Amino acid sequence: MIDTDRLTLRPAVDADRDAIAAMNAHPRVGEWLGGVRDRAESDAFVDRVMAHEAEHGFGFWAVVERRPEARVVGMTGIWWTPPEVGLGRVVEIGWRFLPEAWGQGYATEAAKAALAHGFETLGLPEIIAFTARTNLASQSVMRRIGMSHDAARDFDHPSLAEDHPLRPHVVYVARP
Repeated sequence: MIDTDRLTLRPAVDADRDAIAAMNAHPRVGEWLGGVRDRAESDAFVDRVMAHEAEHGFGFWAVVERRPEARVVGMTGIWWTPPEVGLGRVVEIGWRFLPEAWGQGYATEAAKAALAHGFETLGLPEIIAFTARTNLASQSVMRRIGMSHDAARDFDHPSLAEDHPLRPHVVYVARP
């Protein structure tokens, strides 16, 4: 577990599946993921997240508000980039949050903690982030946590159709 001023980052557990499914099914979240995820797709995602954590000891964590209700408001963390993306064996940082948590600095706060964990605890030499070229909000978070655009690594996301507006992706990088 990682605690920040307002959040706790921790491995996802089965009890988080409803909250994660609600987030993955939200149309505003789906805008940036190439579409919403139904419950089966969301559960498969949670299964992958949990398997990665079990195998590697780090992963994409549930983000819980540090309030009495302690609700899951998003996910953030670091994990090995899936091979199908085509970026090689590199660790990526990512995040997704419920829309009602947007604009409160949660993504930046959680991502800073995840990035620090990757460098200070795991000793990673580099962490990347990628998003759709049009996702300016995520790119702003990337810059706020100290990442720089690496245009040479920009790519078209292979899981999106050639004419899909989110297909062109930008890559940001951070090093200790």
